Amino acid sequence: MMATLMPEARLIHLLIRKLENFAELTEEEKDALYEAAGPVRAYGSHEDLIREGDHAHGVSVIVSGFACRHKMLPDGRRQIIGYFLPGDMCDARVFILKKMDHTISTLAPSSVTTLSREAILEITSRHPRLTRAFWWNTLVEEAIGRQWLVSIGQRTALERVAHLFCEIYVRLQSVGLATPEGCELPVTQSELADTVALSTVHVNRTLKELRRVGLVSMSSKSLVIHDFAGLRSLAMFDPGYLHLEGEGLIKDRYSHGLLKSL
Repeated sequence: MMATLMPEARLIHLLIRKLENFAELTEEEKDALYEAAGPVRAYGSHEDLIREGDHAHGVSVIVSGFACRHKMLPDGRRQIIGYFLPGDMCDARVFILKKMDHTISTLAPSSVTTLSREAILEITSRHPRLTRAFWWNTLVEEAIGRQWLVSIGQRTALERVAHLFCEIYVRLQSVGLATPEGCELPVTQSELADTVALSTVHVNRTLKELRRVGLVSMSSKSLVIHDFAGLRSLAMFDPGYLHLEGEGLIKDRYSHGLLKSL
């Protein structure tokens, strides 16, 4: 029987849509996720969801907004090592750690719910396919991390930024939050610099070049796509590492067409 859901609980539908890139979930499995969701909390820009050294009592899920995983050096320099978009779990295994070894913060106003430690353990003990979907999600996060490492180690400045833009666009498209014209990208040039390991001045020059050659532009916290095929070619972007080819692949016609074309 379908559970009676509070409106806040329904807001994790993007997480369910994301997990259904791995396998189409039953109503029982969806209900288990809905019922596990805690209250939705609103955060402003640049607020910490959890700090390095803290103990995680559950798993944060981004309902709306934009967040990141980052590390700070003692002298204040920062490296952003992951983005969390709507529908993303901020690492399904994080509550296993005795204390956090990194910080998760918002980059824009965000709504966040939490799946408690007890709820995650209950789900993984009762629903093996959801457990496999969580594994899939974790493996995708690790694959994204490997691509970011390759970018910093081998890609040029133009390639780094182009590859990041391709990834964000496809990830948002996979949960229905992008159009052929572009997607939200509420990050500053300074935050992009901390992501792609370049100076803010270098990022500014790179963005101007991408706009000059007619590929993309950033406007009002949005990424405007002018030529996705050209952007993909410049970045040498292959979306295979996002593993969106599972049995539950999104059914949105445009999304399916985009991913097939890649």
